Amino acid sequence: MIDGAQVQPIDHLLLCGDPARAALDGRSGSYSYAELEETLGRLAGWLAGFGLEKGARVGSWIAKGPLAALMPLAAPRAGLVHVPINPLLKHAQVAHILADSGATLLIGTAARLDSLLPSDVPVGCRLHREDDAACAMSGGVAIGPSEAAPDDLAAILYTSGSTGRPKGVMLSHANLWLGAVAVADYLKLTPQDRTACVLPFSFDYGQNQLLSTWVSGGCVYPLDYLTPRDVEKLVDRRDITTLAGVPPLWVQLTELDWPEAVASKLRRLTNSGGALTRPLVAKLRALFPQADLYPMYGLTEAFRSTYLPPALVDTHPDSMGSAIPFAEILVVRPDGSLTEDDEPGELVHCGPLVAQGYWRDAVRTAERFKPAPVASRYSGMAVWSGDTVRRDAQGLLYFVGRDDAMIKSAGNRISPTEIEEAAVAVPGVAEAVALGVKDDRLGQAVRLLLRSADPNVAQAVAAHLKSELPNFMQPKDIVVLPDFPHNPNGKIDRVALAKEYGA
Repeated sequence: MIDGAQVQPIDHLLLCGDPARAALDGRSGSYSYAELEETLGRLAGWLAGFGLEKGARVGSWIAKGPLAALMPLAAPRAGLVHVPINPLLKHAQVAHILADSGATLLIGTAARLDSLLPSDVPVGCRLHREDDAACAMSGGVAIGPSEAAPDDLAAILYTSGSTGRPKGVMLSHANLWLGAVAVADYLKLTPQDRTACVLPFSFDYGQNQLLSTWVSGGCVYPLDYLTPRDVEKLVDRRDITTLAGVPPLWVQLTELDWPEAVASKLRRLTNSGGALTRPLVAKLRALFPQADLYPMYGLTEAFRSTYLPPALVDTHPDSMGSAIPFAEILVVRPDGSLTEDDEPGELVHCGPLVAQGYWRDAVRTAERFKPAPVASRYSGMAVWSGDTVRRDAQGLLYFVGRDDAMIKSAGNRISPTEIEEAAVAVPGVAEAVALGVKDDRLGQAVRLLLRSADPNVAQAVAAHLKSELPNFMQPKDIVVLPDFPHNPNGKIDRVALAKEYGA
């Protein structure tokens, strides 16, 4: 029992649903909860048959389907630790994850495995094609639910590597179980809900699409989409009620002409991986008036920290909301004391959702995982996010910026977010990124990048910023681009933009 919740091994999740109800559907067919539990047992039995030691790491580099959906449960059931690898990664990135995790088994599609060089595969790591696992799922010997302890390691999720080499975040059975319960609770998921899983399962937010739906008894529809139109078609074809996305995806979806009958099927939109801008919130509310919109903030090291209830979205569109169930969120000064209302400070996440640190990386673990502030009701480690936020008198949080992304100009600390939000308020601007560039006089100056089909939009943006922002926040120059690069999780690749335009 943790914080009043009965924690079970994560591989027990499918036992939460009605055995006769649909649990997973898609191009590979439909599975009831009973059928999917039996399939899970067979996959776990196949993994256990390799005779690996308890806690051995098993990687998966596979297409989104039943196998990818079940691996987060099957590996822990077999006493192993799952290491999901984003299908969009290339062989060098995969080589790093395999070596760093010490994986002894990698399951992949034939084409992906064939792309690996001999030097990419650590000594002792066996490769198996996903067809082998699929055969085991259809006719192998099943093993029953595990008896794992809440603190047993269940997964290592590698961050997207926005700074330096990707780090492996260690997640326990309790982390995954409580994360699923928390999200299902505040999203009010029910057995009647159908979730479109369009985000990568290697992404903690993407994996939770599965787990929170299953703990509530609903049905998931995995989709490897090629275009935003594929998402719209799935919503229509499968009567999808729940869709999770990141800001670049929402921008693309709002550029489509949604038939009212299709848009009205969605009842719940969730966002994380970046803040929604006011104009984007307005577009989503207008396009999907029947859908509750849930802006959320999270970090892989603590899964999810805050959410904004739909009832507050129209009146507080800039807010991150407040703590999700099982999370304690504090805003602290550098000395660890709590800030006053509206005083900026570092967001610190305490409680049972906090991960176990970075895999085999004591130095970087010590930088991010530190003892909880004295004011916390929890003992043990907390995640010191490095994000600057403020809390208002109502207890709602607002993002100010990342310490490592703040622009320092002429003694002023400038939040890129504030400039970006002002820029996207101008018609014709789809997305914006503000960078700090070296300036001999100021230390740093602001360079503003805009994604727009209108090459002349810079003039309108410059005029708007002059009326909305103080002089020290005005861009030195504005660059208009037809597109922005994205990382494997679908977020804007700020590192790539900074490398090319942040001289």
